[in-house]
Amino acid sequence: MNTFGEFFREKRRASGLSQRELADRAGLDFSYISKLENGRLPPPAADTIVRLAGLLDCPSEELLSAAKKLPGELSDTLTAEPKAVRFLQEASRLQLSPDEWERMIGTLHGLRQGDWERGAS
Repeated sequence: MNTFGEFFREKRRASGLSQRELADRAGLDFSYISKLENGRLPPPAADTIVRLAGLLDCPSEELLSAAKKLPGELSDTLTAEPKAVRFLQEASRLQLSPDEWERMIGTLHGLRQGDWERGAS
């Protein structure tokens, strides 16, 4: 499996940006980008990862996952709701496949649609 730095470098190269261009657009030092890519620094904070993902035209969840980080709003939601933590613990225990995660997303959306349909009647 690729490290965060390797994955980040692949995404930057795929975007066609040089390290210097990305650093300038992100308001970061060029050497910081280089050190991230070479694994000399740990992944940045989640909000920085989200900003970099936007500049790379990459889904933020891909970079966050590679960094093993959660976006701030998700972290806040999880810590406020113990059942959300339990849900994720159970999903982790089951070792869901990517397809099963996608089905779970569909199921979650279906739950909300069911609420809307019941409220509309």
